[in-house]
Amino acid sequence: MLIKLVLAVAALLAMATLPAQAQTLRWAAQNDVLTLDPHSQNHATTSAILMHAYEGLTRYGPSYQIEPSLATRWTFISPTQVRFELRRGVRFHDGSPFSADDVLFSFERIRQPQGTMQIYVTGIQDIRKVDSHTVDLVLSAPNPILLRNIIDFRIMSRAWAEKNNSTRVQDYKAKEENFASRNVMGTGPYRILSWMPEQRVLMARNEAWWDKPAGNVLQLVYTPIKSEPTRVAALLAGDVDLLTDVPVQDLERLRADKRLKVMDGPEVRTLFLAPDLGSAELKYSSVKGRNPFADKRVRQALSLAIDREGIRRSIMRGMSIPAALMVAPGVNGHDPALDTPARADPAAARKLLADAGYPAGFELRLNCPNNRYVNDEKICQAISAMWARIGVKVSLVAESMATFSQKFQNFDTSIYLLGWGVATYDAQYTIQSLARTRSSGADGNFNFSKVSDPVVDRLTDAMKSETDIAKRNALIRQALLRIRDEVLLIPLHHQMRPWAMKAGVSTVHRSDDRPEARFTTLK
Repeated sequence: MLIKLVLAVAALLAMATLPAQAQTLRWAAQNDVLTLDPHSQNHATTSAILMHAYEGLTRYGPSYQIEPSLATRWTFISPTQVRFELRRGVRFHDGSPFSADDVLFSFERIRQPQGTMQIYVTGIQDIRKVDSHTVDLVLSAPNPILLRNIIDFRIMSRAWAEKNNSTRVQDYKAKEENFASRNVMGTGPYRILSWMPEQRVLMARNEAWWDKPAGNVLQLVYTPIKSEPTRVAALLAGDVDLLTDVPVQDLERLRADKRLKVMDGPEVRTLFLAPDLGSAELKYSSVKGRNPFADKRVRQALSLAIDREGIRRSIMRGMSIPAALMVAPGVNGHDPALDTPARADPAAARKLLADAGYPAGFELRLNCPNNRYVNDEKICQAISAMWARIGVKVSLVAESMATFSQKFQNFDTSIYLLGWGVATYDAQYTIQSLARTRSSGADGNFNFSKVSDPVVDRLTDAMKSETDIAKRNALIRQALLRIRDEVLLIPLHHQMRPWAMKAGVSTVHRSDDRPEARFTTLK
């Protein structure tokens, strides 16, 4: 604890040594990045930082409209062949020119199985070079959300990666690193100068960027501060300009401070529990020789024992929406009529456990991050107490996102808590990543709880290529209902996300929880 406090203080002192000018944005949140490798970890904080330096062929504008980025235009040669004309005159941060070769290289790199970013190139069978600034994306079938998917397909310098032995994507779960894990070579509006884990990320504006920023931020310092009191104290003391992980218990105090302002908004993120459905024997459980989660009644019991409204009221201070569906409002496929969870009923939950053959309950381990989501550890503690009432005894392991993510990616859990933000604003992203049977490529690439359901698989595969909007939305609806009714995953709530900042900060609130310095102005 003392070491962590020292690191937090050191980070704040480091910020204080920066030039005292309005163009330095000091941003703090509770979670550090996992890596600087753009193709390794599908982790929102990591993506929020790296998108300042690495760009895709397309991007979101301030209102989430799709805009050209490293591609200036695209033409559908056929339903399964899309020609992208690449932006000329773009240079990487080292001055080397961007070309089609970098796109082809990045495509082969992001598909490597040790990474978790394949979902962003789902449905792309091949990328072919037409000339130095033209590429054709060859699709396995028509792809209705192609332009949204490839926003997070980040383009890396082929020459730089080859020079620095970084053609292989970092295998994070194996605790491997390469040069790209700690260094960056992109084309974006900011250059990442350094990363000191658990202390800060330092960026400077790329004055040679092909576009013009809407804001005036010249330097950006991102500081992960796990401690809630320390984060708030840093904002109140003026050592931080922007705080995106605002403790819910401090919101009213911050709203009342005239030196500050709070921007409210929902986040397209759902917190959920992922029980191990596929192992023959459940790890870290008192049940031997079988897996209690293979029985739907057990999964129903655990879900029914959770008082989501109590969590919303007592732990989240009203800043959550109890969930029955795996996608949040704002995501294509969400339907409020389907998103009302059952009220907690411990008696009914105990009966379900007894009917499944566990009248006395059983023991298991719950893995949880303690520095990633709003009150994540407190939520897990509350759930542990709720499950104890029905006889399920929990050994809770709460730890930093960095070590927690290595465990669940190595299938080293009984059940774990995760939050899933929808970068594409379309439910296919959630369904295909979390509930499709895990296979090569993008299918089930974040399915670390071994969900395998033939109905979900069939619906997922159909929605990937269905271009009729009504038919596709019907497939999404069926898949979300199947996940809900079979309790393949256990949604808890959709997270609200207020940001607090100095009164002189103007920025665009992002429901994907990714502040962008290019849209930020300081006075």
